[in-house]
Amino acid sequence: MKGRNKIYTPLILSIACAIGLILGARLNFDPSDELFSANPKKQKLNRLIDYIDYEYVDDVNTDSIVDLTVNKILENLDPHSVYIPKDEYANVTENMKGDFVGIGVSFYNIQDTIVVIKAMEGGPSEKIGIRGGDRILYANGNKLFNRGISNDSITKQLKGKENTKVTLKVLRKGIEDLLTFRVKRGKVPLKSVDAAYMLTRDLGYIKINRFAETTYKEFNDAIKELKKKGAKQIALDLRDNPGGYLSEAINIADEFIKDENLILYTKNKSGAIEETYAQREGEFENGKVFVLINENSASASEVVAGALQDNDVGTIVGRRSYGKGLVQREMELGDGSAVRLTIARYYTPTGRSIQKPYNNGNESYFNDYMRRYKNGELNNEDSIEVNDSLRYVTPGGKVVYGGGGIIPDVFVPKDTDSEKEKLTFLLRGGYMSRYVFDLLEKDRKYYNSIPKSEYKEKIEISQEMIDGFDRYLRQMGVRVNLNGEEHKPLLKKYLKAEMAQQLFGTNAFERYLNEDDRIIEKVIELSQGN
Repeated sequence: MKGRNKIYTPLILSIACAIGLILGARLNFDPSDELFSANPKKQKLNRLIDYIDYEYVDDVNTDSIVDLTVNKILENLDPHSVYIPKDEYANVTENMKGDFVGIGVSFYNIQDTIVVIKAMEGGPSEKIGIRGGDRILYANGNKLFNRGISNDSITKQLKGKENTKVTLKVLRKGIEDLLTFRVKRGKVPLKSVDAAYMLTRDLGYIKINRFAETTYKEFNDAIKELKKKGAKQIALDLRDNPGGYLSEAINIADEFIKDENLILYTKNKSGAIEETYAQREGEFENGKVFVLINENSASASEVVAGALQDNDVGTIVGRRSYGKGLVQREMELGDGSAVRLTIARYYTPTGRSIQKPYNNGNESYFNDYMRRYKNGELNNEDSIEVNDSLRYVTPGGKVVYGGGGIIPDVFVPKDTDSEKEKLTFLLRGGYMSRYVFDLLEKDRKYYNSIPKSEYKEKIEISQEMIDGFDRYLRQMGVRVNLNGEEHKPLLKKYLKAEMAQQLFGTNAFERYLNEDDRIIEKVIELSQGN
């Protein structure tokens, strides 16, 4: 028997191992999976999912359970640690890349036909002459109209690998035959610099909508052009900028801060500190800079504003910023999804954290705007709550505060006219965009023939256009009073700005929108020493 045991024991062990491997494969276990970790908390979660997967009485989509579990875990950490599901990951990544591969058009699907709103600046379609109002009827011989095709399906047909070609058949008003365009798919810029132009003879203006992969390059190109036009001062507009890549914000701050001065530092869980200093001679170290912020300027926007303020560089103008001082790192979860996990806090050069409290839960945190609105701080500087224990002093002797956002050097109250806020919502919410598109379609040939230099004089927003917009809103179920005389100038300005955007792009849009802007008027006043 002893001899037999010596023979059979290795055989039995081999069979057991083989069975284990087969079961592991069938149950989708990975030998490196955390199920085999000694950590009982990880074992508990993995075992629960496996029990539901293989033993629960009904079929259950455990993927959705995992997604729900991940979201609930992150919700209990902080407001900015977030889960990115697999089906959203590509869009999220593309938005921050600064470009995508395609033909480069924005479009509406009108009566089952693709109608181009605008060929994107710098994209393949613009380069070969596709215009707003063109109807794309065929792509590589495939019919794209009267088929009930979703926008996602249309986009898939127009997008593709870089340098591949697509043949488009296009109907253009006023031309009887279809036009043929052979478009080589290429990188289409998703610009983060919305506008760059001169406000006065000496003062240049740059607006950044987010900090993406290409933001610093776009900013650098813009500031060089403005210097050529005579800019000795810069208004850097970071209002409503939610942030993005920290590295891009650091590079932009470096353009204004002298070498070897601290831009920010981060501190992680273990207390390890990583400091970042200005490293090169910037384009505007010797110029005057104004940074425009408001209650929606967050994260990377606050890095720039805080670095300049704490180094006594320039002037921060506007209202207290959002108050996000947490640093996230994106980590892939192995199935195409990812998590952006908070890994550190960042601090401005004087040592202040500008992260607002989140100990009362996410709902309270994200409703902080209403608290600020009710306590009056949006229209009265004296209503801004500060904590004297978080008082800091810059090298130049300026008093600054931590504990929730960057408080501007020069406060400009918010225009709290409720009707104006509604009009702004209509503009930003896309209602004006579709109405203006329909306006342009009535005489596309005329509007497309107007040079940008003549637009301001040639285009007048009439009462008929205003009445038409009112009717359009009513059809959409939106009720806003547009008949008040006091709001007509603003409404005309918004409609004209939206029309300029569809014809000429975001630079023209921001230029018209910024007329009579309170914060910009204050910056111009400050720049002139008044």
